[in-house]
Amino acid sequence: MGRAGLNRKTALATLTLTLAAEAPDLDIISRFWGPAVGFEHHRGFTHSFLGVPLDAAVVVAFVYLVWRLRGRKTKDPNLPPRWGMLFFYACLAGLSHILLDFTNNYGVRPFWPFSERWYSWDIVFVVEPVMLVLLILGLVVPSLFSLIDKELGARSRGPRGRVAATLALVGVALMWGLRDYEHRLAVNALEARTYNGVDPLRASAYPTMADPIHWYGVIETPAFFALPSVDSLGPEVDPEGRMDIRYKPEETPITVAAKKSYAGRAFLDWAQYPITETEVLEPPEEGYIVHFQDLRYAQLPNMFGRNRGSCPLCVGVKLDKDLHVVGDVYDNGKKRIIVPDPDQR
Repeated sequence: MGRAGLNRKTALATLTLTLAAEAPDLDIISRFWGPAVGFEHHRGFTHSFLGVPLDAAVVVAFVYLVWRLRGRKTKDPNLPPRWGMLFFYACLAGLSHILLDFTNNYGVRPFWPFSERWYSWDIVFVVEPVMLVLLILGLVVPSLFSLIDKELGARSRGPRGRVAATLALVGVALMWGLRDYEHRLAVNALEARTYNGVDPLRASAYPTMADPIHWYGVIETPAFFALPSVDSLGPEVDPEGRMDIRYKPEETPITVAAKKSYAGRAFLDWAQYPITETEVLEPPEEGYIVHFQDLRYAQLPNMFGRNRGSCPLCVGVKLDKDLHVVGDVYDNGKKRIIVPDPDQR
């Protein structure tokens, strides 16, 4: 955004935009109070429309402090800092962060604290390789020409990279438009058929990281979830006939108690297709562990079953034999970690 022209309007624009674009992720400090607290507050206030101007104010105050400590010096003495404009730029960068997080399949809560509802566009993966390539090229290509100019002894003509940066941003927007079109085709294909003879209650398509054409489908029916793949070029659902079926577990006093825990409430508030599995510990006096998983991420390593692998977006809640919450359980694939539940501290 700075290279596309905003750095020609005021000094310190690139620094301000860069810091403000990252500022919403300051909510990572909530992890110091434990994984469950960090999970609940991730993409919360700092990622909301109300939080954007506060994030911007903090960034501009920090940039002002740095500017004063440097003796009010900038690279171009003929281009002074315009603090009102820098605050506007910081807000713009913060909104770009919310937009980027909205496009992926994790989501944001832009109206927090007035509404806890999560919104997600679901058109790109949390890490989108195509977008990263476009943005990196937008920065690197002008630098290569700058090095060539230096070798040839050419005079500097001011900030470079406006055309490349603009093309990179346009390329990202076009990619979003294409992915949105493909996503709609995938969802329509999923909704247009039955699953084991049952019409879907709802259907969603989620992106994969490496393949922009194939989508991971999640279908909810009254009794089960179906997890087919879908090819948006066809569009064709599960062309090879492979489809995982997850039956909805029966609600029990054990799962009810787990869902009332701090981690259970935070997970269910975020999850779109939550499912639980209850593990009875041995000996039985040890109690139970209720594992929570969101099926939109079922393509990631699964934590269910005896040989559990890592599941970064899953959580477990340990209960004693009297169904009192003992703590939250996190499995990294090598060992099980139990953290005291925040409500029990």
